[in-house]
Amino acid sequence: MLPSTLKLAVKVLLRRKFFTMISLVGITLTLLVLMTTTALFDCSFGSYPPETKTDRTIGVLSVRMSGPHSIRSGNPGYALLDRTVRDLPGLEEVSLHTETSAVTSYPKGVRLNSYLKRTDGAFWRIYTFHFVEGGPYTDEDDKSGNFVAVINEPTRRAYFGDATALGKTIEVGQQRFRVVGVVEAVPYFRQMVFADVYAPITTSPSDTYKREIMGGFHATLLARSRSDLAEIRREYEARISRIEIPDPKNYDRLQSWAETLFEATAREMFSNQFESGRVAGLIGIIVLAMILFMVLPAINLVNLNVSRIMERASEIGVRKAFGAPRRSLVAQFVAENVLLCLVGGAFALVLTWVALQVIAATGVLPYARFGLNLRVFFYGLALSVFFGTLSGVYPAIKMSRLHPVEALRGASR
Repeated sequence: MLPSTLKLAVKVLLRRKFFTMISLVGITLTLLVLMTTTALFDCSFGSYPPETKTDRTIGVLSVRMSGPHSIRSGNPGYALLDRTVRDLPGLEEVSLHTETSAVTSYPKGVRLNSYLKRTDGAFWRIYTFHFVEGGPYTDEDDKSGNFVAVINEPTRRAYFGDATALGKTIEVGQQRFRVVGVVEAVPYFRQMVFADVYAPITTSPSDTYKREIMGGFHATLLARSRSDLAEIRREYEARISRIEIPDPKNYDRLQSWAETLFEATAREMFSNQFESGRVAGLIGIIVLAMILFMVLPAINLVNLNVSRIMERASEIGVRKAFGAPRRSLVAQFVAENVLLCLVGGAFALVLTWVALQVIAATGVLPYARFGLNLRVFFYGLALSVFFGTLSGVYPAIKMSRLHPVEALRGASR
């Protein structure tokens, strides 16, 4: 049944090449935008090296103090994290690390703008960086304040060309570090792990960070298993509730959360207005936006399909006169449209790959690397089938309701 349906669908689509081409262009452009957006979203939040343990990793990314007349929010400070995350139940590892900060250096007399991130030794055990030279610095290096650093490949080339960097010294932000490792560059949009230079926390120019409740730090929490995540979240929030607020005159509530990057993004988008349902709300907004984006092209495709199918009124009349049930006619028309959308989806998938390479080549996002993995492929496949069904059902139902006599006369109603 299915092979014959598909064979007939191919013949019908080739019968009117002009209509098919117009439909195909509209479908391809629509799916190109949707697939490109989906691929960018996946590259930002999906599981990619060095963030390969996302199924059991959460982070402490923000803190919020509120009072009757004031609200202050930002990144947590080292002191807050040091007092709350060190021995949470169910943890395999915990890492404290700073946000990336812009620094300037002058290798070979040329100005170089770089991004510096300070981490502890556990950072390298949680995230699976690919080292092309050497290895990471250790807990002992961080404890002792050793001026050692891990740099990425572009930074190595800027300082040393194609020569090895191990054991050599670089000057970054008016500090000198001995290079102990070189890693592959991490794309800019992987904010938890992106940097050009990584150095121990204790190499900071000042130790004032050790007393800050709010500051430029994050914490990454790696659970022993996914089942431990709920307990880790609960215990962290319980500990936060016991932290003394540093400015009780202006603030009477301190909040912080152990969450994924997507959950933190949802929280920021909803401005902390809801205590629950943020993730579902953000997903709903994304799905709704995608559907609304597809509505107009779907309407145009519906009109094209109606025009194309109306020309087949006599064919429909013959099939109905010989007892073809309505569901078989609907299935035939929907199959034709889904097949057309799958072809458009194939073209869109290729063009999406091209678009992603162009975006990466512009350098707007440093070290961006985009690819079409299986997740993006199946997203594209699902979008193609959904779009084909969405734009094909109405014309199919409309034509399947034609009376055989009227259809044989070529009538459209």
